[in-house]
Amino acid sequence: MDWLISLQKFIEEQNASFTTDRIRDSRISTLEREALLRRTKSLKSRNAVIVNAQVKAKILERNSVDAKTEEVKYLIKRSYLIKQPSNFYVEEAIERRKALIKNNEIELDHSLEKEGLHDTNLPSVERDEEVMSMPRYQYNRLEAVKYAERWWNSHNPAYKLFENDCTNFISQCLHAGGAPMRGYPNRSKGWWFRNNNWSYSWTVANTLRWHLSGSKQGLRGQELPSPEYLVPGDVICYDFNGDGRWQHNTIVVAKDEQGMPLVNAHTHNSRMRYWDYTDSTAYTPEIKYKFFRIIDG
Repeated sequence: MDWLISLQKFIEEQNASFTTDRIRDSRISTLEREALLRRTKSLKSRNAVIVNAQVKAKILERNSVDAKTEEVKYLIKRSYLIKQPSNFYVEEAIERRKALIKNNEIELDHSLEKEGLHDTNLPSVERDEEVMSMPRYQYNRLEAVKYAERWWNSHNPAYKLFENDCTNFISQCLHAGGAPMRGYPNRSKGWWFRNNNWSYSWTVANTLRWHLSGSKQGLRGQELPSPEYLVPGDVICYDFNGDGRWQHNTIVVAKDEQGMPLVNAHTHNSRMRYWDYTDSTAYTPEIKYKFFRIIDG
């Protein structure tokens, strides 16, 4: 089991780097190293520091490539205690990773989570042409946030689990807050999940972004100019490449000491993550955001 000892040592070294700023390990990808460096800069700009980092790992799968080489897939959960001048909060993340171990030494290690994926064929969405009569509702932000906290690192069996699950998760949070479904059974219309079927807007990041800005009834969003105006229960949409193809959505669950959003998300399951995603391997300098206040219907 020497390979396991090597993996444990590697995980511990990586975890220690979060509190020491020693991010030079060539065994992880250049994209990951760059993302970690951006994270360090972001923390400093917010007068924030990771004062404690905890990590737990679980082996998912092990395959012998040859007599000297092991390929190991594992699940890792990280927890960071982050301190600002007069505030503490805990950020958490879960990801699947794969390590290549040769002669009981880690050669390569990388994440199996792919942030920023989007559909190559974006479905069209029918715009609202008239406002139908729907019961009025008041969006319950507390219930939406409670749902985001309950299910950020697991799957609610009442819904289908998708490989790219970010928008499905956000839709569930919004529905838990009382946002009403409409449009069934037309997948290009409205926003709904029913009988193991769903609208494009329920599951596709790009389509939910346009639904929020275009809907005149039911679930609706009011675009805000910058993130500090958001409150828990609101939504942020991400276009990592700045090419008009919106790839990711998160829900605001709290604010940091400077009044900036902290978010929960799926696919790369995250809790209380800083809103701007500069620590993502999908980040580019061309990134664009949309900030939506979820409004009562």
